[in-house]
Amino acid sequence: MDDNLEALKYPIGRHQSPDTYDANKLNEWISVLEALPGWLDTCIENLDEAHLQTPYRPGGWTVQQVLHHIADSHMNMYIRLKFALTEDNPTIMPYDENKWALLYDVEATPVNISITLLHALHRRITAVLRNLKDEEWGRTYYHPDNKKTYTLWEMAALYAWHSRHHMEHVRQLRMRMGW
Repeated sequence: MDDNLEALKYPIGRHQSPDTYDANKLNEWISVLEALPGWLDTCIENLDEAHLQTPYRPGGWTVQQVLHHIADSHMNMYIRLKFALTEDNPTIMPYDENKWALLYDVEATPVNISITLLHALHRRITAVLRNLKDEEWGRTYYHPDNKKTYTLWEMAALYAWHSRHHMEHVRQLRMRMGW
């Protein structure tokens, strides 16, 4: 892949899954999840419809699709978290994020609805994460598409990366476009 396209696609680099449980890193990841909705408020400030319909890279999603995707993805994260805490290694239901990004609600719903949803959702997510006992961080769920079992600490790392990854898509597009 062309280096420029790689940088546009992965503005903070590709996700690197942590090797081990690290309580200090957990606090950092949870803080990112707490901060994301506010970061997004700042990222979309004064954007108009033309801005929202601009893809963050050639062949990529529009700003509107990215913002609704974050809400879709993090709702799935919350459900996975709850299943992992209440069942033994549940198999989660994957979803086709590209198909979801093309559904009517993404086109018809203002982005502030998804960001408002993220404010509430991230309060719930971080309330759970901030109160997990050490042994609960090792609870797991199985992702059948990836054929991988994830611990809750790996999930926290992944979704903290995902938060920063997509926030940077929007922030860097604004910088490149001079918005």
